[in-house]
Amino acid sequence: MTARQMLRELRAHANPRHVAGMARFSINPTGTLGVPIPVLRALASKIGRDHVLARQLWATGIHEARILAAFIGEPAQLTSRQMDGWARDFDSWDVCDQVCGNLFDKTPVAYRKAVAWSRRREEFVKRAGYVLMASLAVHDKEAGDAAFEKFLPHIVRGATDDRNFVKKAVNWALRQIGKRNPLLRRQAIRTARQIQSTNSPSTRWIAADALRELS
Repeated sequence: MTARQMLRELRAHANPRHVAGMARFSINPTGTLGVPIPVLRALASKIGRDHVLARQLWATGIHEARILAAFIGEPAQLTSRQMDGWARDFDSWDVCDQVCGNLFDKTPVAYRKAVAWSRRREEFVKRAGYVLMASLAVHDKEAGDAAFEKFLPHIVRGATDDRNFVKKAVNWALRQIGKRNPLLRRQAIRTARQIQSTNSPSTRWIAADALRELS
């Protein structure tokens, strides 16, 4: 299937009313067709992994085409440069989360990118760093505790960023790390209390929400 054929398919499922609903959840409506995620997953199942098509779909800039690219991209063919380029293109939290949780977290450099992006200033690139931490905590069943312990100082650092999409991702990362096992739960609770002690609006919210779930 070509990118042109895929775009025709996506446009056939477009729903402007769905776009309006997505905007109410702070999803960027620019370049958005309003195609539901279950439809995108069904299309991805028919396509299978196709990294060439994924790159072509990403280049269209269309919201749903980029989510579909995350579903069909091949993690082994992703380069560090391509990951950085896609991260810079993020302009909506749902595209960021779908790409990180369905594609980027399966790459060999995911742990390194999580830390590197968490230091960036751009809101969605920084969010991507913490979403990767959360996604790895959920999906990488074989990783040892040390891999996630290394994330905790970066979570403390990021907790003072009061931008909505960043602080929610920081909170998500902390909670998911804490839910892996009892040892990491105790460490996540200690981290939440450390964050709480800085007493800023974002740190108070992050800590209270994490402690409510983990304690």
